[in-house]
Parts: sequence; structure tokens; C-alpha cells
Amino acid sequence: MTGPERIRTPWWLKHANKVFVVLLRLGVPVSRHESPVVLTVPGRKTGKPRSTPVTPMRVDGKRYVVNGYPGAEWVRNVRAAERVTFTQGRRSEPVRMVELSAEEARPILREFPTQVSTGVDIMKRAGVLQTGTPDELEGLAGRLPVFRIDAVA
Repeated sequence: MTGPERIRTPWWLKHANKVFVVLLRLGVPVSRHESPVVLTVPGRKTGKPRSTPVTPMRVDGKRYVVNGYPGAEWVRNVRAAERVTFTQGRRSEPVRMVELSAEEARPILREFPTQVSTGVDIMKRAGVLQTGTPDELEGLAGRLPVFRIDAVA
């Protein structure tokens, strides 16, 4: 992985994310194997809602989201927010996202290639990953934020 913190995202990703957000809000299935959702979080400076597609995964009965790019803006917004909203079609769910320590993130990162293969493919094309193996992902603990998704009471 190049650079100390921020990876330059591919030029096309912002445009592709906008299309995915629209499709997900309409309830159009965009993947046969994975279930992406729209994560909406208030901007930490403006308070305006900011949306991005993410793919939650399950490990030991709990849900998690892995950030694919060090330095992503949505991560900073989630860290500043008390809660966020996941939307898929007409279904919305308010949740709290809790960032894991690097040690807690290791087993989740090992699962990522198996559960979110399209995310691994995008990360490889962007230069974040070379091989996309569980060992490589685990080695990025502390650089790729991982969040546990908790229900809001």
C-alpha cells in the first residue's frame, strides 16, 4: 500500500457510488452474493446528510463494516456522529457504529475477502491491496477502520 495514510481513490469511484446509492434506495439488487446498503451520516462540519454505499458483513452474529480506503471522509463523519442510518429500498435502520481497536479488527479483516469479494476487487484496482488474501487484510489492522454495527434502542 502506498503512502502513509491516504490512498487516492479511483476517479470513477465517486460517480459509481452515486449510481449505487440511487439503485440501493430504489431497492434494485446490485449484487447476487452481498447486501450493500446506503450509509447516511451527518457531515461533521455542515451537518448535511452524506451518503455512501457500504457492505455490512456478519461475524459471530454481529455486523461489521470495513472501510476500503484509509482517510475516507465517511469514516471521519461516522466517528463524529452519535448514530447513522442504513437504507436499502424502503427499509431504513438507525444504528450506532463503534470503531474497533486494531486487535479487535484483525479477525474481522480476515473474514472480509470471503464475505465482501467485490470490495476486495475494488480495493485491488485502487492499489489498496495487492492480493486480497486474509493475511494481507489482517496486516492492515489499524490502517483500515472497522466498525461494529449496534442497534439503536
